[in-house]
Amino acid sequence: MAEDARFRRIAADIQRRIAAGEWQPGQDLPSRAELAAELGVNPQTVRLAYVHLRRAGVLAGEERRAVYVAHPPAMRTLTDADAEWPFATETTDTRPRPATEELAQRLDVRVGTFLKHETVECLDPGGRSAMLVSSWWRGRRRPHASCVAEVGSVALTEDQAHALGLLVDTLAFRVVRTRFDHDGRPLETADLVLPMDRWLIRLAPSG
Repeated sequence: MAEDARFRRIAADIQRRIAAGEWQPGQDLPSRAELAAELGVNPQTVRLAYVHLRRAGVLAGEERRAVYVAHPPAMRTLTDADAEWPFATETTDTRPRPATEELAQRLDVRVGTFLKHETVECLDPGGRSAMLVSSWWRGRRRPHASCVAEVGSVALTEDQAHALGLLVDTLAFRVVRTRFDHDGRPLETADLVLPMDRWLIRLAPSG
């Protein structure tokens, strides 16, 4: 557990140094041994930090070779919050949840009502996390007739930051999407969390 905390701290420090301009896109980082000596840690700890940052798309390069700062991911534009994600996804959490006050209002249920839930990580064509979608609904999922989406922002939690390869408390777009049946009753609500450095939001007005 201590080793896990150490490499995550080092990974976060590397991201801060990149953000401050110490290392530019395309520039090699120090070797594992060099950075380990600078930080006073085991080279294995630095290796784990480099692996984590490569998976997050912050660094690029092959194992046992020089790693370098990856170029920023391509910007995408979200125009339809109800569209299916066209690339690979991974479901990371399916634990049911009691309705919070906010979720109860969004789904028109009592606070504490037992809700089904899933969090899905949407991956870009390179296998990097592009967006997180957490959905809540009651009973079985049913086809919806309409949907409303509202855009705001949110500070990333530790789990969200880890999945997206960003620092905790980084601001991200939060798109609140609620789906309705033909009678206008809410069927499902979701939070779409999108990194601001990877997305533009241009939602069309609801019809």
